[in-house]
Amino acid sequence: MKILAVSDAEIGFIYSPMIVEKFPDIDLVISCGDLPYFYLEYIIGMLNVPMYYVRGNHASKVEYSESGAFRTSPWGAYDLHQKVHEDDTGLLMAGLEGSVRYNRGPYQYTQSEYWMKVFQLVPGLLINKARFGRYLDVFVTHAPPFHVHDMDDRPHQGIKAFNWLIKVFQPNLHLHGHIHVYRQDTVMMTCVEKTKVVNTYGYRVLVIDTPKKRSWHK
Repeated sequence: MKILAVSDAEIGFIYSPMIVEKFPDIDLVISCGDLPYFYLEYIIGMLNVPMYYVRGNHASKVEYSESGAFRTSPWGAYDLHQKVHEDDTGLLMAGLEGSVRYNRGPYQYTQSEYWMKVFQLVPGLLINKARFGRYLDVFVTHAPPFHVHDMDDRPHQGIKAFNWLIKVFQPNLHLHGHIHVYRQDTVMMTCVEKTKVVNTYGYRVLVIDTPKKRSWHK
């Protein structure tokens, strides 16, 4: 399965007819947040594949178009926040939106609140283990784990509860956004236990084998 993962930055050739030529064989799109709803809807319409998303800390609660129409979520996409979900392909996913709280903006949570949200995912993950023999394939968040791709300033601090989830439930992939990339030598992929943590800033194309095989490669 080939996944197009996006977050944080709009890419010109993605928001154009070139997207079809650039990504002719994408099976699934995952948004890790902070992208306009119209941008995500364009990707869905052009690639005609399922999309899953979480909101970033800069997401609008309501987005208006030039015609005055409004939406509170991208049409045609599935919100993974606080959900454990089995895709039609058998891929097991879970997600959490937002970032650590640093002001009174929306989609921000304290470290303690994130612990509670992660614990709320546990029953679904245990059910996955009983049904499918594994807990989780892809964990989707906006913020990164603590001290993995994160930064020292509070707005870009990673989430400690994510490290625990990775250690205990060992998803194949943890996809996140939030950390903008300005240097070519920025580390965007890190192995934590058996999980590959990937910063999806802009876009990344990832290939994941069918759930039965459970291996991953670039």
